[in-house]
Amino acid sequence: MTADVAVVPTGVANLASIIAGLRRAGATPQIERQPDAVAAAPFAVLPGVGAFAAGMAELRDSGLAEVIAGRIQRDRPTLAVCLGMQLLGTASEESPGARGLECVAADATHFPTGVRSPQFGWNRVTPQPGCQLLHEGYAYFANSFRLTDAPAGWNVATAEHGGQFIAAMERGRVLACQFHPELSGAYGIDLIRRWLGGESC
Repeated sequence: MTADVAVVPTGVANLASIIAGLRRAGATPQIERQPDAVAAAPFAVLPGVGAFAAGMAELRDSGLAEVIAGRIQRDRPTLAVCLGMQLLGTASEESPGARGLECVAADATHFPTGVRSPQFGWNRVTPQPGCQLLHEGYAYFANSFRLTDAPAGWNVATAEHGGQFIAAMERGRVLACQFHPELSGAYGIDLIRRWLGGESC
């Protein structure tokens, strides 16, 4: 299996790891900054490691914010990872006043006081009924912020750290993961392969 994947640079992402993970999954990834090319790509990935406001500023300045939002709205195969998942929401406590892509009605909030933050390491992912791409297993997380409520119209998987939060969510060919599938061993690479192939559980 080969698939051409446009990897969107947010200016705060570790692109090397996501590109390596996509290649292990059998894809042909390419960093793509041109809005027209990202819009037309068979698959697109929105990675992110860093601050919410900085990621959104990069997307807006490059003209890619509307392109990514359009792909989500039209159910074009799109994968959002870590900060990329939070950027799909409306806002984040990390960056008061900054607006997200507003593809989902959800805000990212900080883990509760007294809970280790950032969360670094492996955590169990438990899909709720209705998930097609997401399986149960362990994935690697590196996050201080998270979504806690399932957005309407999305099927979600949850994890526990200072209470239940959204580990990942899917709707059609769109997949968003708070964890890093590219760093989650066989579990994560298998998930990327299912997303690329459109296979169900």
